[in-house]
Amino acid sequence: MNQTIEQLLGHYSVREFEDKPLSEEQIKLLVQSAQAASTSNFVQAYSIIGVSDKSIRRELSKIASNMGYVEKTGQFFVFVADLARNKRIAEAYEASVDSLETTEKFLVSVIDAALAAQNMAVAAESMGLGICYIGGLRNDSKKVSDLLHIPDYAIPLFGLTVGYPLQNSAPKPRMPESLIYHENTYEAKDKELYYAYDDIIRDYYKERTGGVRVEAWTEQIAKGMSKPTRLDLKSFIENKHLGTK
Repeated sequence: MNQTIEQLLGHYSVREFEDKPLSEEQIKLLVQSAQAASTSNFVQAYSIIGVSDKSIRRELSKIASNMGYVEKTGQFFVFVADLARNKRIAEAYEASVDSLETTEKFLVSVIDAALAAQNMAVAAESMGLGICYIGGLRNDSKKVSDLLHIPDYAIPLFGLTVGYPLQNSAPKPRMPESLIYHENTYEAKDKELYYAYDDIIRDYYKERTGGVRVEAWTEQIAKGMSKPTRLDLKSFIENKHLGTK
């Protein structure tokens, strides 16, 4: 155990922030920390858009189911899977760009962006700031793309709010290690282990909401799987010339 691990294990999402912007120095450090993340073959296939304009934030908040903390936060970052940069570079060298439309290259860009975002999140929390990932931007990826002028061969993946927290909370209990970790080969876990975890999550929700929400984790997952969402994403990604091969 050390300070870094304690910080990681103490993570929780923050959904209420001071209406106070981050400084230029803070933003620079956060972006530099994101850039220090591992990247496949040094491709660095992502971009980060910092959104300080309140009117744009307001529109993004509406897309993300009216999450107020998209608008009221220190800085709002949008992480972009970005192969448009690679396309421009390849064309400057008069090289083929056929590989850019492959599923492999698309996955590389998504993974690169996710690793960078998590580096930023860890850096932010080490600075005493709070964070929350905003996947709700994918409720209307095309509108986000249009608002932020994101070109073909690049798509917005998610947002990250970073700011001065107004709330204190406790980490949401994760599954026990025995349900996540496999040694050498994948092993289907006994469903009774999941039911034991259900008891922990029911108690967590009950305490956090004062009894308003009492739900098992497996119930939550089953409910989420029963209704497909964001079915427009496939065509949006393909229209951006990504993952078509």
